[in-house]
Parts: sequence; C-alpha cells; structure tokens
Amino acid sequence: MPTASSTSPQKNVAAWKFVIPSLLGIFLFMLPLPYDGSYTIPVAILAKALVAVLGDSALWVLVGLISVSAVMSTYTLLAKPAFLGKNALLTSLFQVSKAWYTVRMLGWLLVLVCAFKIGPEALWSGDTGGLILGDLLPTLLSVFIFAGLLLPLLLNFGLLEFIGTLLTKVMRPVFGLPGRSAVDSMASWLGDGSVGILLTNKQYEDKHYTQREGVVIATTFSAVSITFSLVVLAQVNLEHMFAPFYLTVCVAGLAAAVIVPRLPPLSGFKDQFIDGSKRQQDDEMIPSGYNSFTWGWQQALTQAGRASHPKQLVKQGMHNVLDMVLGVLPVIMAVGTVALVVAEYTPIFSYLGKPFIPLLELLQLPEAARASETLVVGFADMFIPSILAASIEADITRFVIAAVSVTQLIYLSEVGALIMGSQLPVKLWQLFAIFLIRTLVTLPIISLMAHLFF
Repeated sequence: MPTASSTSPQKNVAAWKFVIPSLLGIFLFMLPLPYDGSYTIPVAILAKALVAVLGDSALWVLVGLISVSAVMSTYTLLAKPAFLGKNALLTSLFQVSKAWYTVRMLGWLLVLVCAFKIGPEALWSGDTGGLILGDLLPTLLSVFIFAGLLLPLLLNFGLLEFIGTLLTKVMRPVFGLPGRSAVDSMASWLGDGSVGILLTNKQYEDKHYTQREGVVIATTFSAVSITFSLVVLAQVNLEHMFAPFYLTVCVAGLAAAVIVPRLPPLSGFKDQFIDGSKRQQDDEMIPSGYNSFTWGWQQALTQAGRASHPKQLVKQGMHNVLDMVLGVLPVIMAVGTVALVVAEYTPIFSYLGKPFIPLLELLQLPEAARASETLVVGFADMFIPSILAASIEADITRFVIAAVSVTQLIYLSEVGALIMGSQLPVKLWQLFAIFLIRTLVTLPIISLMAHLFF
C-alpha cells in the first residue's frame, strides 16, 4: 500500500495528467476562434490549412487511399492471407462483411469515375459525385487526420469522466443518456458534426455507450455548428435574423432531443454494449462521502493515472486515422454520391415532400407547395433545402426551411454516411425514419416561433 507521503505526489501527477491534456483538448475541439471572417475550432482551422497545403493533389491522395482500401479488402476477401490473424490493425481495416465490401467497391468505382470524368455526367458533375470528391472528402480527410490523432486528449485523460459525473443528474433524467454525452454535443455544436460522430463511435467501441445511447447521441446530439448555421442563413438572405434564427434552432433541437429518442425506431435499440453486455445500474451512482464534483474529480484522476504512454497514444491515434480514412471515406463517397444523384436527377424527394403540403398550409406558411419540395431533400444533403429556398419570396417560409434543414441533422452526404460507416448498428431505413420524425417534431415548433418574428 502506498504511504501518505507517496500518495500525495501521485495525486499531483495524476491531477496534472488530467488537467493539461484536457484543457488542450477543450482548446482544440471546443473553443471557437475567429478565422477567415467567422468562428471555428482550432482542429477545423488545422484541417483547412492542410486542405490549402494539399491543393489539387488532395484529389489524387484520396484516389490512392480509397484504392488501397478497395484493393486490400478484395485481397483479404479472396485470398484470406494468414498474416491478418497476426495483426489486429490490418484485420480491423480490411476484413469487412460482404455488404460493407460492396459499399467500399462502389465508393472506389465512383471515385475513379469522378476523378477521370468517365461515364455519365450525372455521376461526376459538380452537383453530385464531383461535389463529394472535390469539396467534401478533402475537408473530411483533413478533419479525420487531426481529429483521429488528437481525440485521445478528450478521451483518455479523464475529461469525459469528470464532465459525465457532473452532468449525469441532468442528462440521464432529461435525455436518458450518460453525462459524458454532453461533451459529444459540445464538440459538434461549437465545432463540427463529424467530430461528434467520431467521438460517439469511439465511445461506443470502448463500451462507454450502449447501442441505444450511441445511436441516440449520433442522431440527436451531432448538432450543426454555429458557423454552418450562419452559412445556411446567408444562403436564404436572412443574415440579419441570426439571433431569432439560432434561438429557434436551439428550442426545436432541444424538443427533438427530448421527444424523438422516446419514439421508434430509436426507442427500439437495445440497451447493451457492443459486446452484448448490459450497463450496471449503479455504474453512475455517486458513493457516500462524495458529491458530484469530488467524485468526478476522483474518477478523472483514476482515468488519467491509467492513461497510456505517449507512444501508445500516438499509435492509437494513427489507428483512429487509418480506420476513418480507409473505412469511412469510401462509404461517404458511395452513399453521398448516390443520394445526390437521386436528389438532383429524380423527382423522388419532391414526391416524398407532397404529403407535407397540408401541414404547411395548416401552419399558414406562404408558398407551401414549393416549401414542401425542400423538406425531404435535406436527407441527401443539408445545404440543398436552403439553395432551393433562396428563390421563395416569403421571408417567413425561407426562415422556416433554413431552420428545419439545420435541425434535421441527418444528411447522407456527410453525417448519415459517417453513421453508416461507423460501428453503430443503425440501418439506412432507420436513419430515414429518424429524419422524418425529427422533421415532423421540429416543423410545427419552428413555424410557430417564426410567426412570432414575422
């Protein structure tokens, strides 16, 4: 047993191991800084700098990486090499189910089509595959590199244990979620929704979230950043309305976070961890003799004391990066391109929006028929509704469309594809159902608040 004199220095070391990396993680992932006329987090600034450095070569870096993913996955599937069993990293990267192998190969095929502009223009135009490969994937590649390497600062040194203990009394009764999920939400809200998804998936893989908790957090708390909300509002020419707009988004988003997880399909996910085990009922209980702060501090110091050697953390970070770059990017290319092609060249989303016309008329929104065309198309990409809404004359209708598109959260060109490419056990039809339910919950709230402002 350690003596009293040895325990105090150990606690001091653990305290510094908790405080310094955690503050650095908060700075990198949660502190908005002025950049290029707006505000964004340092990780996003680093990602944008890397995109600028790569320039046109980013396209060929992506072609090479996704080609490696496809070729190695094919080799693994057909040859079943013996070395895979000896290397857990290579096994996790390239040994995938036949369904995910098919998606990877489709992503690779579409990357080649778009890079060399072969085949139908509908696949590689700047509104479909060209948008995904040329604009979205370079940014995500850079975000994945920095987020993957730096996420251990948030995950491994006690910050989640500390915040989780402090906020459990709020998050558990109100949302049915662990307190640590508040960190995922803050990382999304202040920074980037994709970072929130990556953080949530990692927490699910590490058995901090059950199946239900992970899916609920990914589809409910991966909030749209303040910066992107400004971009959406500018697209519909209502920048002067930002304060009431963001207040409306927050109220509607909070209502959806309380209501939607209590409805199918989210309510039907199992409360069990990735390995099938169940959460112990007392694992969030505060022992006698502690309060929320002191127990959170104790939990944080314990986690900081367990933190790996820096070399192991770098190795873990590199594993995170490879997992996202080789596993998730092909999925985003496949799912995002198909979704945008359907949205751009077929009337499917317009037909799906027609049932909303009576509801929009009931809510007394002008140009209801045109507004209905924007409501479901957001499932393909969050920015499309605001593009379509720009030509609508009524300010109140443009306001409602912009706010609904921000609160829908799930769009296949990024967040939806990231969720599909993660370990979270959610299917495409479930994502669409959650998207529709979020729309039905938030649309009346947003419309009622819009009538207060117009």
